[in-house]
Amino acid sequence: QADFLESGGGEVQAGGSLRISCAASGFAFDSTAMGWFRQTPGEERQVISCIGWRDDAPSYPDDKFYEDSVKGRFTISRDNAKNTLYLQMNKMKPEDTATYYCAAVAYSNRISCGDPYLAVWGQGTQVTVSS
Repeated sequence: QADFLESGGGEVQAGGSLRISCAASGFAFDSTAMGWFRQTPGEERQVISCIGWRDDAPSYPDDKFYEDSVKGRFTISRDNAKNTLYLQMNKMKPEDTATYYCAAVAYSNRISCGDPYLAVWGQGTQVTVSS
């Protein structure tokens, strides 16, 4: 059974930075594309970034996707030896306030992320950006 444990959220001032993490277990993390999703009250959970299974990203520059609202500010990465996914969030804005989740996705490229295919979600980590 797949499991995801998100951490690292908190409150940050607009313009500041946070790095959140996702510790994954119960599946072949090192051969699985991963994504970050976020959700605000009353809205559906939406993908904001994803990355292919490889953690040597410089050798595979086209295996990452960023939603337009976070492009240029957020950076997704992973450490397969630690079964951990990361999201570095810089120049944060109040509209980044949300609960952030990670999930396995079917694929990752510059254009889009595949749908989550493991029907499990972690508790998420809350991120609040104040002005």
